[in-house]
Amino acid sequence: MPDLSESITVSAPALSVYGLVSDLPRMSEWSPECTRVSWSSRTPGPSVGARFVGHNRAGAVRWFTFGRVVDAVPGERFSFVVTFGPIPISLWSYDFSSLESGCEVTESWTDHRPAAFRAMFRPFFGDRVRANDRGIRITLERLKTAAETA
Repeated sequence: MPDLSESITVSAPALSVYGLVSDLPRMSEWSPECTRVSWSSRTPGPSVGARFVGHNRAGAVRWFTFGRVVDAVPGERFSFVVTFGPIPISLWSYDFSSLESGCEVTESWTDHRPAAFRAMFRPFFGDRVRANDRGIRITLERLKTAAETA
């Protein structure tokens, strides 16, 4: 069960919106924290098993994470796990439901961080639940705008 989940209706086909989301190097266009994503040259995406490095920023704090695609079903679901070295961080998922006038997109975040890791890094990264709740809403609004103006 995700820790956070939000949905938005988009006036574009599910397959088109899936194409935007699964093109992870474009994630910085919609996410307020992501500044860059690069696919691994050994496992280019967006297929299951593809790996990437994500670069992020919140205020003056910058960090990077490693990701791996775990679901890639065009027009239905795209999800990836995020780690920091061997430490599990999260699962991000995007689910797409076709509607007569477009689709519904649901973005979900599941926190996988060990409790000690959460406490240790809270002074640097703040309340991730609150930040990600805000970030999901912004990401979905920007994604909707991009999909509907494409």
